[in-house]
Amino acid sequence: MNTFRPKKLLLLLSLFILAVLLCGLYLTYNTYGNFQFAWMLRGKKIAAFLLVALATGMATVSFQTMTQNQFLTPNILGLDSLYVLIQTLLFFSVGGVNMLVQKQTATFLISILLMALVSLLLAKLLLKRQQNDLFILLMLGMILGTLFSSTSNFLQVMMDPNEYDLLQGRLFASFSNINTVQLNWAAGIILLGSLVLFAANHYLDVLHLGSDQATNLGISLNKFQILLLFLISLLTGTATALVGPITFLGFIVANISYQLMPTYRHRYLFPTAILLGIIFLVGSQFLVEQVFQLKTTVSVVTQFIGGLYFIWKIIYERRRQK
Repeated sequence: MNTFRPKKLLLLLSLFILAVLLCGLYLTYNTYGNFQFAWMLRGKKIAAFLLVALATGMATVSFQTMTQNQFLTPNILGLDSLYVLIQTLLFFSVGGVNMLVQKQTATFLISILLMALVSLLLAKLLLKRQQNDLFILLMLGMILGTLFSSTSNFLQVMMDPNEYDLLQGRLFASFSNINTVQLNWAAGIILLGSLVLFAANHYLDVLHLGSDQATNLGISLNKFQILLLFLISLLTGTATALVGPITFLGFIVANISYQLMPTYRHRYLFPTAILLGIIFLVGSQFLVEQVFQLKTTVSVVTQFIGGLYFIWKIIYERRRQK
């Protein structure tokens, strides 16, 4: 493994330089001489890019290691659908205009707390001693996601069209209106959760071998899985509450990380996924603002590219198994 270490470090350095160059291009392109104003406006978006890339990369790689499946993402637990339901309930009960006028810090923190607690409750109830409990948890997450989505659709049909139009602005991932207070809260939560996950990278390396091997090597599997699910839900929920759902981002950056960095060591996989997330988000936002002239959103670009990559991944894996 030591033979390949310089190559891994060189790859990480290359991705880091590319990410810095893209961020610099985004900050300086078409500023029309008002660099200070552009820095204030775009700098907040750059901070959001960094936080979302950090949360999504760490959470998705950890979740795929835990589930032993590279096609699954934390969204399968229904976190995106729960976020949509929370926003729909608030707009339905309070009203869209009142929601936009009021400060959203309390709503932001409540959304994160609910998404993390739902996953923690499911994990506590289902992750007992049976080997298949994790898959039951994933199935229940899909069922709850469908329930949340159906409830949201039912309420949205009953809403006033103007209220519904305002709600849609919250349900698409957007980096245009980042709240500074929410950004500070998100930074604290994401950095703390990421530090705990990175500190557990050796345990994740062992878990990569499989559940039985991890148990035989001394890991308390049930407790570790519950901790992982809580941290993954906390990171994913915070990123979703900050900018909105970004469906395929985690799938894209995690799977490209496995291809660029063919190793089981998470101390290399984590930074690779994070840097790829920054590159992808900054590049997508640059396209949205400068090429498409704000006629689309980052989530649309992500879903289009992610959907194509997902189909290619399925075809590639089927051909490889033949």
